[in-house]
Amino acid sequence: MTATDLFLAHRNLLFTVAYEILGSAADAEDVLQDTWLRWSEVDQAEVRSPRSYLVRITTRLALNRLRTLQRRRESYVGPWLPEPLLTTADVAEDVELAESVSTAMMLVLETLTPTERAVFVLHEVFDVGYDELADLLGKSQAAVRQICHRARSHVESRRPRQRVDAEQRDEVITRFMQAASSGNLQDLVDVLAPDVVMVSDGGGVVKAALRPIVGREKVIRWLQAVAAGPVHAEVAMVNGSPGLRILSGGTVELVASMHIQDGHVTGLYLVRNPRKLGWMETPVELTR
Repeated sequence: MTATDLFLAHRNLLFTVAYEILGSAADAEDVLQDTWLRWSEVDQAEVRSPRSYLVRITTRLALNRLRTLQRRRESYVGPWLPEPLLTTADVAEDVELAESVSTAMMLVLETLTPTERAVFVLHEVFDVGYDELADLLGKSQAAVRQICHRARSHVESRRPRQRVDAEQRDEVITRFMQAASSGNLQDLVDVLAPDVVMVSDGGGVVKAALRPIVGREKVIRWLQAVAAGPVHAEVAMVNGSPGLRILSGGTVELVASMHIQDGHVTGLYLVRNPRKLGWMETPVELTR
């Protein structure tokens, strides 16, 4: 196989790695372009495992970019949410992959240091061994194990606890969609948990809450304040799980993803920043 063939054969994997480390599809694409440039200069005959080699390049580039992005996010207007992806249906079939790219999990990953995030993602999601990670990071295997243990403990203490039954999840999302489409937001009373937490990301470009809103009544009041009447809402696969696309004039204006527990929405994540909605038109194939 040529260098191009090998790169294309692993492209979806590399994009998934970069996206999970960065939380930004646009930046993940930039990393892939740089990965290709580095890969095209490599003597293919010297590479024993193209997959490992490409993952190594992608991870190093993603880590460098993540450190820059974290400085920028410190001045981000309002809460920051990961750039949502319209994903193919088969992503949901890989439960571990779907959970790892869910909005709730991506927010947990944001609380890790760049090195912890890379180690956790590569080892826990992509089964990269400690020996490879040690070589990639220039650290001892003992140090990498300690980093992974620390990251795993951090994630376990913050990750969503309960996996909801698919049928129950779909019913809740359908009820939420019907309430949003009708413009009768009071219908959300039966859908939202009393202690629901809503996070909205407008990036200072469009109206969004500048901090998380806690409590059903407060969330409904905020939604009523920004609603412009009935909209077209449709179920879409957002980051490996069913979510909603809200459209106006055929253009995606808002993407909603949810965490559901005991038949109610306990976490509501709304991305309104138009700069983050470009990946909700064409399904993206994620793989590991």
